Amino acid sequence: MKILCVLLPHFAWRCEVRRRAEIEGQAAIVTHTEGSQRLVLDHSPGLEGLARDMPLQQALARHGEAELIHADIPYYRGVFSEILGKLEQKSPLVEGGEAGRIYIGAGGLQLIYADDNALAEAVREVAAEFEPQMGIAGNKFLASLAAQHSKPGECRTLNGNSDAFLKDLPCDVLPVSIKSRDKLRDFGLAKLGQIAALQPGPFQSQFGPEGKRIWELSRGSDATPLYPRFMEEAIEASTALPSVTVSLDAILFAVESVLAGIFAGEVLKGRGIRRLTLWTRSWNAENWERNINFKEPAMEVRSTISRIKRTLEEYPQPGPVEQAGVKITGLGYPGGRQRSLFSDIRAKEHLAEDIRQLELKLGNPQVYTVKEVEPWSRIPERRYALAPTNR
Repeated sequence: MKILCVLLPHFAWRCEVRRRAEIEGQAAIVTHTEGSQRLVLDHSPGLEGLARDMPLQQALARHGEAELIHADIPYYRGVFSEILGKLEQKSPLVEGGEAGRIYIGAGGLQLIYADDNALAEAVREVAAEFEPQMGIAGNKFLASLAAQHSKPGECRTLNGNSDAFLKDLPCDVLPVSIKSRDKLRDFGLAKLGQIAALQPGPFQSQFGPEGKRIWELSRGSDATPLYPRFMEEAIEASTALPSVTVSLDAILFAVESVLAGIFAGEVLKGRGIRRLTLWTRSWNAENWERNINFKEPAMEVRSTISRIKRTLEEYPQPGPVEQAGVKITGLGYPGGRQRSLFSDIRAKEHLAEDIRQLELKLGNPQVYTVKEVEPWSRIPERRYALAPTNR
């Protein structure tokens, strides 16, 4: 099967340019945080000697004049998802894992596109602002290499025997662990042709399970299948907090308000939440994100927010939060449920169902409860808040 690989170089930086045109042409470094360490995620074209996940101190030693931009991961993911959605109108088989790298099934499209160049042109129109590099080959590894060695806006096709193309390429192009790359250097293996000339048995005995894959890749063989993304409905919503805060109760209340709006609307259509992504953005643009799965579909705010509360308690925020949101990517219908034997609990369940039906009919929360948010605050309005009683 023919694969078209689309590379979007400097994707994070170009996303920033998309919403801040004034930084075009300026030296800039996009950074992200892992633990207490600040690392390079991307950079503007022309800054030599920088690599992804390089410590920021090393990057600034080379380019101290560069502007620092903290990565907005949810925004980049949204832009990437938008591009994937448009590409799915060009081909039904689109895989988008790592942001900025896309694989498209290029086989069986003869009735739509006259040739590979026509398909490449259709893809180029979708991602023109990102100056895509494209490559077509018989597997994902070769297609990726072809894209890396094409010029921006152009497509390179590898047909037939690829030995001549591969033999002089450095081993750094191999998608393998850092440990294996270091070991290749220790053995004096700098090019793919040197690996391909070896016997697979002795090579695998030195490199273990990964050795077979390295040897096969060096000869242009890659059996990795294409994994098209699932066409599933996604629901996204977010809110800005009234003030920047580190209070868990305030953050939880903001998320609860977002969920109440989702459950009160008609978008769920009687379905519950099986999977969601919870994210926050701090005042200094740091992003925090966690995926939450539910064994049974969560059909109400209470069951959803209890899981979210545990997550917020287990994984602290990187700083004071100014925005919070959810992305629901898994929906499902509830199974059978046995009602409680106790009359007072059944009465509460009936009341909750009546409130839910009322809100579904009128479209907005109708019943509220008073909740403590920041009872220690000297500002009376910030001590308590009205929360939708969506139970």
